[in-house]
Amino acid sequence: MSPQFFTTMENGDVIIPTALELKLIELLKEVQLDYNSPSITTFIENTVSTIKNSIQNIPQNLKVDASLAPGFIRDIGADKVEFTFKKPKFIEIGGSYLTQTIAKPCTSIDVFICLPKECFHEKDYLNHRYHGKRCLYLCVIKKYLSKCSGVKKIEWETFQNEGRKPILVVYPVKELVELPGFSIRLIPVATSLFDIGKLKLTRNNLHTLKQGDTCPPTPKYNTSILEDMFLVENSEYIRKVFVGWKELGEALILTKVWARQRSSIYAYDCINGFLLSVIMSFLATKLEGKHIINRSMNTLQIFRAILDFIASSKLWVRGLLLQPEGAFHEKELFPVVIVDSSSHFNLTFRLTRSGYLELQDEASLTLKCLDKCRDGGFEEVFMTKVEFPAKYDNIISLNMRGGNMVYASGYCLDNECWRTYEEKVHSLLEQGLTDRAKFIRITWRNSSSEWKIEEGFSKFGNDPLLAGILVSSSENSFRVVDIGPDADNKVETAKFRRFWGEKAELLEIQRWEDCRKHRIIWYMLQINLISLFSMAWEIQSHSVQICLGHSKFCQSAYATLEDIPLRVSSVQPLDSAFRFTSVFPPEPHPMAYEKDVSRKSPKFSPTCVQPLKVMIQLEGSGNWPMDDVAIQKTKSAFLLQIGESLQKTWGMTCIASEDDVDVLMSGYAFRLEILHERGLNMVKKQFDNVQMKRISCVDKELFIRGQHSSMINGLKPEAELKPETYPDLTLEGKPDDPKDTKGQPGLTTTLTSSMIKKKSVFLRFLSNYDWMFTPLIIDINNDLTSKDEKEINENFMLSRKNYDEIVQNMEPAMFLATTYDNASEAWTRSSPTSYELKRLVAYARSSADFLTNLILQIQSDSRKWECLFRTPLNNYDAVILIHRDKLPFPQRLLFPSDMNQGRHVAQGDPSSEFHPFMLHGNMKESLEEMKKTLMVNFDPVRCFMEDLKGEFQNTFKLWHDSLGGDAIGLTWEKPDSNKRVREETDENRDPIDILRDVGEVGKGFVRSVHLLKAPKLRN
Repeated sequence: MSPQFFTTMENGDVIIPTALELKLIELLKEVQLDYNSPSITTFIENTVSTIKNSIQNIPQNLKVDASLAPGFIRDIGADKVEFTFKKPKFIEIGGSYLTQTIAKPCTSIDVFICLPKECFHEKDYLNHRYHGKRCLYLCVIKKYLSKCSGVKKIEWETFQNEGRKPILVVYPVKELVELPGFSIRLIPVATSLFDIGKLKLTRNNLHTLKQGDTCPPTPKYNTSILEDMFLVENSEYIRKVFVGWKELGEALILTKVWARQRSSIYAYDCINGFLLSVIMSFLATKLEGKHIINRSMNTLQIFRAILDFIASSKLWVRGLLLQPEGAFHEKELFPVVIVDSSSHFNLTFRLTRSGYLELQDEASLTLKCLDKCRDGGFEEVFMTKVEFPAKYDNIISLNMRGGNMVYASGYCLDNECWRTYEEKVHSLLEQGLTDRAKFIRITWRNSSSEWKIEEGFSKFGNDPLLAGILVSSSENSFRVVDIGPDADNKVETAKFRRFWGEKAELLEIQRWEDCRKHRIIWYMLQINLISLFSMAWEIQSHSVQICLGHSKFCQSAYATLEDIPLRVSSVQPLDSAFRFTSVFPPEPHPMAYEKDVSRKSPKFSPTCVQPLKVMIQLEGSGNWPMDDVAIQKTKSAFLLQIGESLQKTWGMTCIASEDDVDVLMSGYAFRLEILHERGLNMVKKQFDNVQMKRISCVDKELFIRGQHSSMINGLKPEAELKPETYPDLTLEGKPDDPKDTKGQPGLTTTLTSSMIKKKSVFLRFLSNYDWMFTPLIIDINNDLTSKDEKEINENFMLSRKNYDEIVQNMEPAMFLATTYDNASEAWTRSSPTSYELKRLVAYARSSADFLTNLILQIQSDSRKWECLFRTPLNNYDAVILIHRDKLPFPQRLLFPSDMNQGRHVAQGDPSSEFHPFMLHGNMKESLEEMKKTLMVNFDPVRCFMEDLKGEFQNTFKLWHDSLGGDAIGLTWEKPDSNKRVREETDENRDPIDILRDVGEVGKGFVRSVHLLKAPKLRN
C-alpha cells in the first residue's frame, strides 16, 4: 500500500487510510505512468531520439519562404518571413514527463525545440513576423520528419487553442500497450530571442492597429511571444519544486483528473495542467513566512489545500508572483494574474473572468462534496463526468460558419478574432440577462486534427460557438419585466433603447415613477425545445386536474363514509401522476364522471382507462384477524363497502374484481388499496411459513410506496392544490402559444429551462456509477443515521457475498437504499438483473455521448434527437411488430416502428375483437351501459407478453417500451449447460419455427415477426 496516505502521529501511532484514501490509491495506480518500467522509459527515449536525429539531419541553409504555408502567412498578416534554415539550438523533453505527473489517458510527451537566433531579425517581434517564421520552421521539420521510417503520422495542432501558434503532434510507428495513443508534441521555444523591453505590455507591436497618431497597446500579442521566450525557464522552475516530492506530484495528478472531468474548466480560457502545476509550485514555496503546502502533508491534504486556495484565497485579488521580489504593473489588463518566474509576463493571460469564476465555484463545490458525500465524494469528484451540457441550464449553439463579421477586421490582431467574438457574445448576454444568470460561459474551439496549415484559418470556426447559461434562481431567471434607467437620465435611457430596440417601452406605474421595462424573450434559450413545450404543458395540466380529483375524493371519503365499521384516518395518493412525474398521465374520460355530472359526449373516447392508485388507512382496531389470508379478505370486504358507500352517496361508479376495487369520479379511475398496520408489523417478525411472508409483503410494499411518495412530494414545495390556485388552467386544453405559459406558476418554463441538463446528468450518473460494488443511498431529507448506514452496508455486503460465484444471479444488481428501505426491497429486488443492468448502463453511456454530440455539434437533421428515445431495432435478435390500432393508447405512440431488415418470418391481420376507442356516434346505449364497456387497467401488450413468457420459458427475453411502443424486441437466452434442461426447452428447435409460434400466440394482435440473428448453438 502506498505510504503517502499514512499519517504518523508524534507518539508513533499510524492513522489507517480512510475509504476515500484507499480508493485514491487505486485511482493513482490506474492513471499514473510507471516511470520505473524499463520498457516505457526505453520506448520514450528511443522515440524522442529518433525525432531528434531526423531533425538534426535536416540540411542546413535551406531557403524558407511563405510558399510552405501561404494561407497561414496571409491570414495572420505577416510580412518579411523569409529566412535561412538553421538547426535548433537544442531539443529537449519538457512538461509533465520531467515532473513525473503525466495523468493517463493523456500520454503525450512535450518536446521543446529551441528556435535558432540566426533565423530571426532584431525586429521580428513586429507584425506577426515571429509567428510566421515559427510556423514555417515547423513546416520544414514536418517535411523531413514525414520521411522518417519511425514516424507513423504527423498532425497540426494549436497551442492552447491559439491559432497563430501551431505545434506538431508526432505519432510513432511502434506502439506500446502501456501507452495507448502515445504521441510527441513538438513545441517551439524562443529563449533569448528578442529584447524584453520591446515586448512590454504597454507597447504596440502591430502597426496595422494604428489609428492615426494613436497606437493602442498589444498586451496579448506581446505576451504570446514572451510565453515562448520563457517557457523553458518556467518549466525548469516547476521541475525544481516537484523533484523528489512524491506527494506533491500525486496531488497534481489527482487535480488533473478532477479538472478533466469538468470540461468547462479544463479549457483554453480557464485552467490546464501547466497552470495547475504553477499554482502548486507557488503554494509550495515560502509565502509570507509560511508554506501553504509543506512536506508533512499527505496527498489528499495537498489536494484539499489546492482547492481551498483556488476557491477562497484573497491573494487572487492582488495577483500571484512566483518570485516574491518580482513586480508586475499591468494587473488591470487581465482578470487574473500569475506572474511567471522571470517576472516579465502573466501566465494566465488567456484566462477569462467567467472562466475564473467558474473555476472558483467548481473548487468550492468539490470541497463541500469531500466533506458531505459518501466515501469522501470519490465518485462525484473523480469519476463523474461534468460535460458542457450537464453543467449549464441553457445552451445556445451559434453556427458561425462563413460568418464574415467574425474576421472582417482580420483573423489576428492583438487578440484573435474568435476570442474577440466570444467576448462580444458574452457581453451581449451579460447585459441582457443581468442577474438572471449566475454564470455565462462562451466557448469556441477552433482547430481540428485535420487542419492543413497551408490553407490557413479557412476551416477555423466550423464548429459552433457555444454559450452556456447557468441560472441564478427561478425568481430572477424567469422574471418577465426589467426596470430600466430613470427617464431623466438621457444618456442611459438612450443606451437602453439602443440595446433593446422595439422591446423597450415607457410605462407609468401606480407610484407615478417613470421606468423602462422590457420583456425578455427566452426563445434564444429555447431553440429546439418548442416541440417539448406542448407536451410539458399537457402533462402539468392533466396532473393538476388529477390532483384536484383526488382532493375531491378525499373530501368524500372523510365526510360521508360513516356506514363502514372503521373510519378512514388518511388517504394518500401513490401514483406518479399525482407527483407531476408521469410521462402520460391519464386524461379525463367522459364515462368516468359521477351520475349528477352532465358532460357532452365526444365523438369517441378511449376504451381503456388507466387507474390511479390511492392508499387508504383505517382507524386502529383490535378486532382484525391474525391470519394474513383473512386480513386480505377483510381488506377486500372493506374496499367493497367503501365503493358501495361512495356509489350510493355521491353517484360514483364502483368497479370491483377479485383483486381490485376501482372508483370512477371526476373523469378518472381511482384504484383503492388499504394499508393494515398490523399486517405491516407482522412483516417485521420472523415467520417460518413462506406463504405468510408472501402475503404480508402486500402491506410492506404499500408502506414503502407511501413513504416514497411522501419523499418525492417533499422535493419541491408546490402551491396548495386548490382550484383558485390555477385560475388559468382549463379542462379543455392548453394555451394557444407555448410562450404564453411563461407567467404561470410551476409550468413549462421551469420544466424546459434545465431539461437537457438534467437528462445529461442522469444518463452520465447511470452509466458511471459503480453499481456492482457500491450501494446507492438516497437521503433526501438528510435524516440518515450511522445506524441506518451500517445496516445498509451490511445488507449490501450480504447481497454481494456470492459475487465471485454467480454474478448473473446476484440480486439486487442495482442496490437502492433509503431510511425506510435499507435492503433495496422496494424497487430493484428482482429487476433489473445483472444482464439487464449491463445493457441499461451501455444504453445510458451511448445516449449520454449522443446527447453531448448533438448539443456540441451543428446538426442539419432536426429529427436526429429522436434516437435518444428509441432503441435501434437491430440491437435485438428478433422483433415483433404490433398492429398500432390494437394498442390501448395509440395516441401515445411517438415513434412508429417499421422493419426493412432481417428475415420476415410471420405476418398477421388485425382482429376485430378489440378497438382502443368507443365510437359514441354509432352507439344508442345509455351512459350506464357504455360505462360497462370500459376496461380499467387493460393492456393487451402486457397480456401478450405474459403469454409469451409462460409459453416460451428460458427461450428468449422480451424488451418493450411500456410507455407506448409498437415493437417488442427479443434476445435469445444463453444456452443452458444442463443437457436435460436443454431437451425440455426450445433450445434445439429451429428459431424460425419458434417465431412462427410466437405469431400464432399473438394472432390478431401481431402485425409481423422478423428474425435478425439466430441463437448461438451449443456443441
